[in-house]
Amino acid sequence: MSRVGKKPISIPNGVQVNVDGSKIVFKGAKLTRELETYGRVGIAFKDNELTFSLNGSDAQSKAYWGTYRALSNNIVIGLTSGFSKQLEINGVGYKATVKGKVLELALGFSHPINYNIPDGVEISVDKNIVTIKGSDKQQIGQIAAEIREFRPPEPYKGKGVKYIDERIIRKAGKTSKK
Repeated sequence: MSRVGKKPISIPNGVQVNVDGSKIVFKGAKLTRELETYGRVGIAFKDNELTFSLNGSDAQSKAYWGTYRALSNNIVIGLTSGFSKQLEINGVGYKATVKGKVLELALGFSHPINYNIPDGVEISVDKNIVTIKGSDKQQIGQIAAEIREFRPPEPYKGKGVKYIDERIIRKAGKTSKK
């Protein structure tokens, strides 16, 4: 049994939920998000609580049960408070600036890297910390991974782009024989 799927989702006051067959429509103050379940789970909305139920007893149905509950909960959290990821840029001469809808990164290459900021996402830079904010958890994580991929942290000096809570295991480097 899914421990995640069993839990009901309590819907806060600022979010409206409509269940239309296998589709759930979440409406917040500014955004409207939809989640299509393709009839893989049962959906019930009663007394500001959204609950999910199994449609079968096989392992695939149990996986969908927990997955759709987690996706729905992420949409509710995104519409109320949003998600954010922080990246840290380490290295001499490495820097980031936001120019309009473009994040410009100087990461030791012969040219700057320009990353176009998608709609619905806000990126801010404070010294060497890049903060990515938005309402879609998957999109925020994907953007953070793409920016990190431009220059992942290297194990000798720790230079590169890393998540703020990421720990880099350092290597000793070469030693000379005497």
